[in-house]
Amino acid sequence: MPKTIAIIGGGGRESALVDAYARSKSVARILVFPGNDLMQANTKKPVKTYPYIKTTDISKIVAECKKEKVFLVDVAQDNAVASGAVDELSKAGIIAVGPTKLAGQIEWDKAWAREFGKRIGLSQPALKICRSKKEAEDFLKIQKDQAWFIKAAGLAEGKGVLPARNNKEALEKVAQMQNFGVAGEVFLIESWLEGEEFSTYVFCDGKNYQMVGSAQDHKRINDYDEGANTGGMGCSSPPLVLSRELLKLVQTEILDKVIKGLSEEKRPYKGVLYLGGMVVKQGDQLKPYVIEFNARWGDPEAQVIVPGIKNDLFDISMAIYKGDISKLKIKTDGKARVVVAGVSKGYPLDYSKVKDKQVFGLDEAGKISGVKIYGAGIKVIDNKHYASGGRLFYIVGEGKTVIEARQKAYEAMSLIFVEGNNLHYRTDIGWRDVERLR
Repeated sequence: MPKTIAIIGGGGRESALVDAYARSKSVARILVFPGNDLMQANTKKPVKTYPYIKTTDISKIVAECKKEKVFLVDVAQDNAVASGAVDELSKAGIIAVGPTKLAGQIEWDKAWAREFGKRIGLSQPALKICRSKKEAEDFLKIQKDQAWFIKAAGLAEGKGVLPARNNKEALEKVAQMQNFGVAGEVFLIESWLEGEEFSTYVFCDGKNYQMVGSAQDHKRINDYDEGANTGGMGCSSPPLVLSRELLKLVQTEILDKVIKGLSEEKRPYKGVLYLGGMVVKQGDQLKPYVIEFNARWGDPEAQVIVPGIKNDLFDISMAIYKGDISKLKIKTDGKARVVVAGVSKGYPLDYSKVKDKQVFGLDEAGKISGVKIYGAGIKVIDNKHYASGGRLFYIVGEGKTVIEARQKAYEAMSLIFVEGNNLHYRTDIGWRDVERLR
């Protein structure tokens, strides 16, 4: 008999998960905490959202899941993992898919993650973990002048990584760590690696894992990676920088070690694990380095990987829960996908003037063949769309190649505008792979 399931999260990532779970014969309806107003767009199955319940309101989520007789909860959001959502749902007798708080430390504590990486022999940048501004100043005084990344150790909505081109800039960025509150009380100074970024996703059941897909995110707010870091302005999948040989190295040199290491440290990882990596050239060889781990799907990477999974997502979640992931053969449709984020002008800084402005063209854009629209900061009132956040929506185009997928995404984006010319998006998503193919 079809079940009621729930998802914790409210953005484009969770919209893609709603879309995928709704295709399962085992799912009758979906609850989302807090959800967003466009989640019903891609499915005819009932979707109930809870805009007044935060992802960290775990007791309220547990109570509502009990009341609604929820069978399974997909804990898709980082703050929920860090708040122990899986632990509390499990105590309440509800199947929770995602890592425990302890296993999720690999994301919510970057300092711990780097120390863990050192223990198990991962390739990662040279770094210094700092617990005060003075400690950072003393460290930088004795370093040669070079480029760095300054990273908040805690969760900072994808914005806690600040680039610095030299030691002087690094000191300025260290001072900005206080802007991240508790998340920036401990921070990392990491050497700048030259290379090309990628992210790879695996389903883990505590001991075993299966790779499901990879993508290339575009973090900076403006074209060709200029401007401030954001939660992600778009991405393409699959990234052509990852050859079969490199993927094999990712598996043997990183993923095998991580899953085994977490299990040996009595924090077995169950759920989706995100590896943020970089391909670095060393002599004539290319080598994958670890930039970060996330304890859930990426956003917007989920929007280009999840739609391509041919397996029933409910079956995958149950296999993760039961420890049976190795019995499944994960299949994908082989299509290329490009997602472009539409954001409020001013994001990721001050976009308050855009709030409540009307958004036009979403319905028309969604009618284009090979295009999906996933919501985030959009309110629907009387069938009209209004801006209610920084990241507004995501346009996903699919095709045989990244060129075809990108053309569809931008064709759809050209139909959309925000009252007062307040829509911003990058026009170059997937540019590296487009150049490769051309």
